[in-house]
Amino acid sequence: MNETLMSALVLIPAMVIAIVFHEVSHGWTALALGDTTARDMRRLSLNPLRHVDPLGTVILPGVLALTGAPVFGWAKPVPVNARRLRNPRYGMMVVAAAGPVSNLVLAGVGAIALGLMSRGLQAPPEGLYALAMMGAQYFILINIFLALFNLLPIPPFDGSHIVEGLLPRDAARAYAKLRPWGLPLVFLLLLILPSLIPGFDLVGRYLEPVVTQVEDFYYIIAGWAAGMPQN
Repeated sequence: MNETLMSALVLIPAMVIAIVFHEVSHGWTALALGDTTARDMRRLSLNPLRHVDPLGTVILPGVLALTGAPVFGWAKPVPVNARRLRNPRYGMMVVAAAGPVSNLVLAGVGAIALGLMSRGLQAPPEGLYALAMMGAQYFILINIFLALFNLLPIPPFDGSHIVEGLLPRDAARAYAKLRPWGLPLVFLLLLILPSLIPGFDLVGRYLEPVVTQVEDFYYIIAGWAAGMPQN
């Protein structure tokens, strides 16, 4: 089987699962904190079709991947009405954090699955078994990257809601004024400036090293699940 096709077979499902759980986690957390908006709009569903945005989930990530640019995208945001939360200021911080936390939990599930599949292996896996192990590795990486990427303090990412909740109220109101400019700001910082200024690479310079360190931690979990001796 073509290597690119094999990668797509495991990469796409991993991305869909990571994105869907990320979005639904926002909605479930908001519901627990008093906001029923997502439930009322039937968005607390694990059905991917309810969350896929054709441009942000399919077209843009595909184009970025083909051009070698940093790959990012978005799903249809699960609606949250901050005014219906019992504590809007801090409730939004918790709701925002729920998405990245869900991805880190999923990465742990993937690490345990990878470790269990590795138990007793005496030779490199082949066929469907190799495909399953590749899928687990992609699943770990995608969930880590999605969690950390969304924690960037750039509107409309989850990290911006957390920063907004931590700032003094006057500073938070000023910071919130960036939100309408969020998408152009993302393109400016992640695509345009890196192409114009050599060495300006927020993802490669700052995010990827952290992703690698966190990934190493999850591979320790995988090793534990595989029964490997720990130092």
